[in-house]
Amino acid sequence: MPSPETFDAIAEQLAALSRQLYARGWALGTSGNFSAVLSREPFRLAITSSGVDKGLLNAGQIVQIDETGQTLGRQEGRPSAEASIHIAVVRARGVGAGAVLHTHSIWSTILSDAADGGIVLEGYEMLKGLDGVSTHQHREWLPIIENTQDWASAAPEVEQLLRANPKTHGFLIRRHGLYTWGRDLAEAKRQIEILEFLFEALGRKRD
Repeated sequence: MPSPETFDAIAEQLAALSRQLYARGWALGTSGNFSAVLSREPFRLAITSSGVDKGLLNAGQIVQIDETGQTLGRQEGRPSAEASIHIAVVRARGVGAGAVLHTHSIWSTILSDAADGGIVLEGYEMLKGLDGVSTHQHREWLPIIENTQDWASAAPEVEQLLRANPKTHGFLIRRHGLYTWGRDLAEAKRQIEILEFLFEALGRKRD
């Protein structure tokens, strides 16, 4: 099991990031959820508690869960209702996610309802900020999946989605928001910033 110091450090980072994303309007109120891998064997994930204002979130509101989504130890709060999505992304072969971020920005929500199947981002210089992308000529396709209140049952769909689209940097949930990830929290944060910029550029262009 990870040392308490490791969990405490990650919890502080998640709380600080939560407040930053709130300040940028990407996770207002209790929306959004964020996680980071503590260890893979055994599987341990630090994740934000459910129903917590992301602008006020503190390290004490981060919980530790196992591969089934169960909270470990004596911790206050319960994990996000979407914990199963985070687990699916982290465990998906070839993705290499060490941190998973989910935002509810205005632009990601609008675009998630504007197309069937997915959205295309191409020709923008900012695409080069995505992991492994070196040219503005890159074509990024972000799948859109339908929203549900039963993500535990829908988690296999997420895994299948990632297997079918191993090069994607995220996906949208219809009328809900964005999921993206990175090898660590710093990379996941960068992916959020790049994708949110591109969403706004595309959204304003369509307006």
